[in-house]
Amino acid sequence: MSNEKQVDSGRRGLLVATCAAGGVAGLATAGALVSTFQPSERAKAAGAPVEVDIAGLAPGEMKTVEWRGKPVWILKRSPEMVESLKKTGDQVADPKSERNPNELTPEYARNEYRSRKPEILVAVGICSHLGCSPTTKLQPGAQPSLPDDWQGGFLCPCHGSTFDLAGRVFKNKPAPDNLEIPPHMYLSDTKLIIGKDEKGEA
Repeated sequence: MSNEKQVDSGRRGLLVATCAAGGVAGLATAGALVSTFQPSERAKAAGAPVEVDIAGLAPGEMKTVEWRGKPVWILKRSPEMVESLKKTGDQVADPKSERNPNELTPEYARNEYRSRKPEILVAVGICSHLGCSPTTKLQPGAQPSLPDDWQGGFLCPCHGSTFDLAGRVFKNKPAPDNLEIPPHMYLSDTKLIIGKDEKGEA
């Protein structure tokens, strides 16, 4: 091999080694940058309280926020929706939220509305059966997979569990419990905080 070819080969080897070292350094730097974002993600997953503005929520509307990686529904019930809870009281399996109250229903939500205010429902949108997320079926009346006297509520498409507009599971359904009500409190008439209440519970 000539001297010139040996020099070219040496340069090429040096270039490859330099690029490889640069790539490793770049990856290490990128990894360090990504890791700086992890604490806030961990804090969110650990259940940092979430503040929600509900000023623009009209009767019959629902918004979803995330808390502890779970969907939390905030439903502003219309007067008709609130009234419908009297009709479903004898059809649900746990009307007074007496099953697993410490895990599923704070004391201030152990009422027929399962809420602090009759018109506002705050509930974790995860079925107590196998962890699926039910779909909203707020419109009353006969619909596919629902009874003819449906008053509005939620349907879990996985195994057919149904919940009324207070998140109470109907009798003889696979879901063993009502939907979870997370700790929450009102900061004002239009703002609430999810994941914390007056006792500091989360």
